[in-house]
Amino acid sequence: MKIPFLGNRSEKPGTPDPEGIAELLSECELLRSQASQEGVQLDDTAASLEALDQLVPRWRDDEEVLHWLGNDAGLYLGTVIVRTVPGAAWDLRPDGQPVIRLASGREFDVVTSGHEWAASGAPELSQLYAEVAEE
Repeated sequence: MKIPFLGNRSEKPGTPDPEGIAELLSECELLRSQASQEGVQLDDTAASLEALDQLVPRWRDDEEVLHWLGNDAGLYLGTVIVRTVPGAAWDLRPDGQPVIRLASGREFDVVTSGHEWAASGAPELSQLYAEVAEE
């Protein structure tokens, strides 16, 4: 059955669109807003991760903000990795959790790392990036 307003859909249902996933996961609105308020521009570079590591963690007093900021921090870390580390790409686990898959096949759970960073500041986002970029 062809429905004209849907256009020609060449993709199989259920086939992920890597570019669409990357675009969606890179939004990180809360983190970008918090960083902007502190004068930090998130330009998807390793240097911006270093700047995030230097922010005063005012969000730790608000449990709801802490949770969302942890998600955003992890997704932003993943965005920087995908955009700067050759062969790195987003992948979705069967449970829907976004992870980074490196060219070596190693999987990196950036969301969990983002939550750890938001809650305690350790490990630093720039340190995590450096470890991944070494591979």
